[in-house]
Amino acid sequence: MTIRITDSNAIFVLQDEIHRSEEARYDHRLHAVLMVAQGMTCPTVSEILGDADRTIRYWVERYNQEGLPGLVEIDKPGRPKRLSDKQLYIIGKVLRQDPLEVGMTSGIWDGKTLSAYIKSEFRIALSVRQCQRIFRFLGFRLRKPRPMMAYSDADKQHEFKKK
Repeated sequence: MTIRITDSNAIFVLQDEIHRSEEARYDHRLHAVLMVAQGMTCPTVSEILGDADRTIRYWVERYNQEGLPGLVEIDKPGRPKRLSDKQLYIIGKVLRQDPLEVGMTSGIWDGKTLSAYIKSEFRIALSVRQCQRIFRFLGFRLRKPRPMMAYSDADKQHEFKKK
């Protein structure tokens, strides 16, 4: 009797799950190299596992050169972080204070104010947009103040609201 998977999306779901954690990706690479070690060709393993043929060859080459440590996920290249973890921690504490308390001229924290603070404190120039990402990364929500009408009369506003 043959057992079959009935979910038509099973391949995508399973592949997505494999890529979800570092341990699962390591196990996936182990399976690929094992299949090649058992005599399967890289294109065949590629077709079965859903990875590129070149990727399977790369894993096998790394295994041949370094053994099991060659299959451990390495740091991916990319631009280094501009702010250290310690600096981000300090920024997180500072954002809980009023900007005026730390020498800023604005009464609220926004991307422009945070950018100016980072430049003055750490001598690192970050764009306003990048500072807005830092807010989100640190778990802060950006709130904009409600505009106030210039030269408004509180009594007239109150009277207007009644009507």
